[in-house]
Amino acid sequence: MKKNILLFLALLYIGFGHAQETTTVFKKGEWLRFKMSYSGFLRAGSATLSVDEAIINDKEVFHVTGKGWTSGVIKWFFKVDDTYESFFNKETIQPYVFIRNINEGGYIINRKINFDYSNNIATTQDFKSGTTSSASIEDIQDMLSAFYYLRTQNLENLNEGDEIGLNMFIDGETFPFKLRFLGTEFLKTSFGKVKTLLFRPMVQAGRIFKANESVTIWITADANKIPIKLKASLAVGSLRAELEAYKGLANSFEIIYD
Repeated sequence: MKKNILLFLALLYIGFGHAQETTTVFKKGEWLRFKMSYSGFLRAGSATLSVDEAIINDKEVFHVTGKGWTSGVIKWFFKVDDTYESFFNKETIQPYVFIRNINEGGYIINRKINFDYSNNIATTQDFKSGTTSSASIEDIQDMLSAFYYLRTQNLENLNEGDEIGLNMFIDGETFPFKLRFLGTEFLKTSFGKVKTLLFRPMVQAGRIFKANESVTIWITADANKIPIKLKASLAVGSLRAELEAYKGLANSFEIIYD
């Protein structure tokens, strides 16, 4: 299994250039847990996303924490223990601080990024190497804030085949992402039947994914817009993530009863 169990979830973190919703889509106390499985049957681990609040530069902000870890048989072959944190503006979802602290089979990254919008500079502290670097930024999101930015957007006017994009700042660089809307699907889940919106990130084939269009994401079509299923073909095998528990949603989770 390849590195970074949360990289798969990071494909969700893509924003849309549409008018923002006035409905509250998430709030303090929201918590999501995903079951990660390898090749459709072997449990690979778990990932969680939780929303809290904090104070940054005398401003009340959202503090989101993402955690990912391997379990069971996979853990014996490849141990993952990842933590991501993002502190972002409650209204604009603009990130102020992003923390990445991961240990993936001995591959360690421990970095903190501070975003300075008055000078359009992102400063990255690498605690493992003891170095600090800076890069110019403009209209960016980090790996976690982008997911929550996505959820504040109005997706009602999307047509099948529409492509939307976002600039994401990762490890000192800005990367463009594209996301294609595939349509809607009624998905059978452990919670019941759920109406979902399907998206396909346009990712570069190579080290991680098998092909340019190998990833599919299902997002609930209700007011919460939470990811409920992800599926990707890897260079070896496949990876699947499915929502298995949640609490603290801002809106009702809409289940369809036949």
